[in-house]
Amino acid sequence: MSNADRRSRIVASLAILVAAGGALYLMRGSPQREITGVAEAIDGDSIRLGGDEIRLKGLDAPEFMQTCTVGGREAACGREARAYLRRLLSTGLTTCVGEGRDRFGRLLAQCRVRGVDINAALVRDGHAVSFGAYGDEEAQARAAYRGLWAGTFERPRDWRNRNAAPHR
Repeated sequence: MSNADRRSRIVASLAILVAAGGALYLMRGSPQREITGVAEAIDGDSIRLGGDEIRLKGLDAPEFMQTCTVGGREAACGREARAYLRRLLSTGLTTCVGEGRDRFGRLLAQCRVRGVDINAALVRDGHAVSFGAYGDEEAQARAAYRGLWAGTFERPRDWRNRNAAPHR
């Protein structure tokens, strides 16, 4: 076999490897992923859907054990956030479109159920605060004294830092 034939085979082999690598990359799917099914609330900003744990993107809900003060009395705002999310999820199939993962490996996603933007509803109804998105919804909740805004509360991130609780 001549040197020219060897070079041609090497070039052809490299081309096949590059094409195969590209095909494998595309088969992994686009960066966005859509999942639809029956969802379960883990806490106020995390759900389980189709075997995946999903972190609702653009918001931060109180931790499950976090409390707030409403009308001078302690309120279980973390439990209330999860209960509200459960009610939303119970109305039908949930569709989440996710992209990327958080530091715990959860898919970061925006989710809907029966046409309702779950992420926006949590913030708009005062069961979560804006965290990079949903600023208008937070302003609406604050102006109407809904949910967390009906009393006093510590931002979930601050509560986690103070209590050294892992974010789940």
